[in-house]
Formats: sequence, C-alpha cells, structure tokens
Amino acid sequence: MSRRRSTPRAAAPAPRLLPSSPCPCGLPAAYGDCCGRYHRGQAAAPTAEALMRSRYSAFVAHDEAYLLRSWHPDTRPDSVDLDPALRWTGLEVLSTTEGGAFHAEGTVAFRAHYTEGREEGVLTEHSRFVRHEGAWVYVDALSFG
Repeated sequence: MSRRRSTPRAAAPAPRLLPSSPCPCGLPAAYGDCCGRYHRGQAAAPTAEALMRSRYSAFVAHDEAYLLRSWHPDTRPDSVDLDPALRWTGLEVLSTTEGGAFHAEGTVAFRAHYTEGREEGVLTEHSRFVRHEGAWVYVDALSFG
C-alpha cells in the first residue's frame, strides 16, 4: 500500500494509538489486543488477512519498522515513504483467497480510505502474501484499482 505525493508536505505527527484505542484495522477489538500485539512482536499474524489488517494499522501509526519486518525480503524496499500529510481513515476487506493456517500463500483485496488535507480518496489493492520462514509476509500488489 503506497501513494506517491506530488509536492512535499509539512510534517504532522502520526496519530497516537493507545492499547485501549479502537484498532484501525476495523475489527471490534482494542489496538493493544488486535494489531498492536503484532506490531510489538508478541505474536505473528495467523492469516494473510490478519497480516494485511496489521499492515494497514502500521500505515495508520507510521510504524515503518513493522512494515519492513512484514515485507518479503525479495520485494522489500530499503525504506517506506510515509507521507506525513496522509491520514488513513478506514479499511474495507473485499475478498480473500486462501491465506489460512494450511496455506502457503493467499491474497487479500481491500479498499483503504484516506484524507490528504481536504481531499478524500480511496486506494483499492489486491495484495499477495506468502509464508516466509513460517510467518506471513507481504509480497506485492497484484493490482490497483
């Protein structure tokens, strides 16, 4: 999940996610009990969808370290360009294929809503995930919409 920006923006702090905050991924759980435990390294995402949701939450929190850790080493960039003017505001999971406990790979299609200044937008992506050294990792986007 990435967006290119056309002009530099003034830096703004990322939203502070407390353990008791609602999880940005959209599941009915507190951040600390949901994606926060993956971000802190206390657990590994059990499915491709859980990893995708946790990566979305990492974009919300500007957690570059987690995004890089959860990216396949063959496709992982050196850094993630987190636009400080961009705010992720909602996630919709559209579909999943495989990506469960007995699979080696899976896909997740989703819509991620954002605001940038006064502009609202939606990023639609169909992402591919695989197991690498026993853990789910993001490989690449199969398509953007």
